[in-house]
Amino acid sequence: MEIALVLAVIAIIFVMKTIKIVPQQHAWVVERLGKYDRTLTPGLSFVVPFVERVAYRHSLKEVPLDVPSQVCITRDNTQLQVDGIIYFQVTDPMRASYGSSNYVLAITQLAQTLLRSVIGKMELDKTFEERDAINKSVVSALDEAAGNWGVKVLRYEIKDLTPPQEILRAMQAQITAEREKRALIAASEGRKQEQINIATGEREAFIARSEGQRQAEINTAQGEASAIVAVAEATADAIRKVAQAIQSPGGEQAVQLKVAEKAVEAYAQLAQKNNTMIVPGNMTEVSALIGTAMALMKKG
Repeated sequence: MEIALVLAVIAIIFVMKTIKIVPQQHAWVVERLGKYDRTLTPGLSFVVPFVERVAYRHSLKEVPLDVPSQVCITRDNTQLQVDGIIYFQVTDPMRASYGSSNYVLAITQLAQTLLRSVIGKMELDKTFEERDAINKSVVSALDEAAGNWGVKVLRYEIKDLTPPQEILRAMQAQITAEREKRALIAASEGRKQEQINIATGEREAFIARSEGQRQAEINTAQGEASAIVAVAEATADAIRKVAQAIQSPGGEQAVQLKVAEKAVEAYAQLAQKNNTMIVPGNMTEVSALIGTAMALMKKG
């Protein structure tokens, strides 16, 4: 009975060591007598107990790896405190097992070295502007080296760039000065545009006034010309009518009567408006006009 129990326990242990269930997104490296034999993929697998063993277990998922903060020197001899994060994935379990004793440490150290090298080629201002370029440079160099370790470096991201406090204050002062300069430029541009708008408005107003004045003068001139034409036409019509009246029977005598009346009225007006009595030089002319007028009236 005891022997059967022992055999049962041995059988259970044998089965447990024989049957291996590999989870999804994992890979197990099997060694036979201390030498690499094969890689187990997800699912049910079998190994020979006491001859084969699962030496390494790798996750094939994307792994984030924090890179410790370090001090880097820029091209213009400024210190920067830099930390970042790496995303990598095991692509070759066999190389990941035997290519490096600790590929995680190797990737971390290499990332720090490459980061110091890349930042050392840049000036301080460029490090803030060229983050993407720094990330790409680090990833490219890391991926090339990590290929021998069965690891694919997917990306590298700088989490923070921290210059010394003195540099931060200087940068803040520079930013403030730049903003003040932009504000002054904007204000001057505004005043300039204001003067341009005022000058343009005055010019347009002057043009409008001159155009209005010109049009008014044209209208006045046209009105005066029309009035002169109307007066001339009326005068011509009156003259034609007078001429027709003179040519009619009795017209000449009517004209003489009218002239005599006007002459008498004119002499009377001169006598009323002046303190001095004005006497014509030839009185016979006056008597002749009066006589003519009386004669014409008698005939009429």
